[in-house]
Amino acid sequence: MNLTPPAATVLLDDLPFPERFADEQALEDYLATPSRDLMADMTTLEGDLLILGVGGKMGPTLARLARNAMPARRVIAVARFSEPGLRDMLESHGIETIACDLLEREALATLPDCANVIFMAGRKFGADGNNPLTWAMNTHVPALVAERFRHARIVAFSTACVYPFVPVISQGAAEDAALSPPGEYANSCVGRERMFEYFSQLHNTPGRLFRLSYAIDLRYGVLADVALKVWRGDKIDITMGHVNVIWQGDANAQALRCLTVATVPTTPLNVSGPETTSIRWLAEEFARCFNKTAQITGEEATTAWLMNTGAAERLFGYPKVPLSRQIGWVADWISREQRLYGKPTKFEARDGKY
Repeated sequence: MNLTPPAATVLLDDLPFPERFADEQALEDYLATPSRDLMADMTTLEGDLLILGVGGKMGPTLARLARNAMPARRVIAVARFSEPGLRDMLESHGIETIACDLLEREALATLPDCANVIFMAGRKFGADGNNPLTWAMNTHVPALVAERFRHARIVAFSTACVYPFVPVISQGAAEDAALSPPGEYANSCVGRERMFEYFSQLHNTPGRLFRLSYAIDLRYGVLADVALKVWRGDKIDITMGHVNVIWQGDANAQALRCLTVATVPTTPLNVSGPETTSIRWLAEEFARCFNKTAQITGEEATTAWLMNTGAAERLFGYPKVPLSRQIGWVADWISREQRLYGKPTKFEARDGKY
């Protein structure tokens, strides 16, 4: 295992925006490049970092980003590691790895104590097919983790789905909005937050509930979903007509920076791009890029899953990568038929079933 700290890191602020990403390696290297703000915040953070549930779509690049932003600390990544090659890749970048099923209380007890924990585990896709497992992963595991790491700072990934739909003409749901979402998946996510809140209150555990709306990589996400439909000539249902999105690198950076603004007890923070983005407009933008016609169906509902990110912007400023740049990158990726994860966001769903 290579645990040598990385060499002096190039900062995101010093790089021009790429016109395109030649391949996945270039994309992942860019996502793992820290900004000056992130580096500055991480120098104030004491202790090592434990990332639970690193095997998802965002986890590997978050781990690499943390490693580059915290070169003098241990970064430990935990997952079942069912994906071939993931563990070797992380270790090649100086990240320690531990295979662990977080549902097993005894295995959880053997994990090392760390001052900082980022919790990314959870279940969404296919959630409606096995609701007991969904609730176990989204509420039971958080309770186990919150008790086990009660002396750490915990940033727990959550979702905009904890909110009810709000009017499109509003600025989106703020953190103090009542939580009454549709569907079992979304309600299990409320349960996840309540577990972390309860144990934070019980043990004075500092933390943040990281309510994220639609991170954008080129291999998945709302932009890739819409672009792919335009490219293939598929119909695009715009009933769920508006979304918030954020570049994955920005989302991961804000998750790490949340460790430096943890509260006692833990409190929620909305994280996404500041724009209320129209699905119809996105489809038409991709159609222009591809010189195709967008096959739009339906009419926009007057409500959507939207949230107000003003609090995060006051803490961290605006995201580094603007929406227009993300659209260009995704259009290029799709037009060259580069690899996709094959995991659609199902942003169109209004019944909470995934």
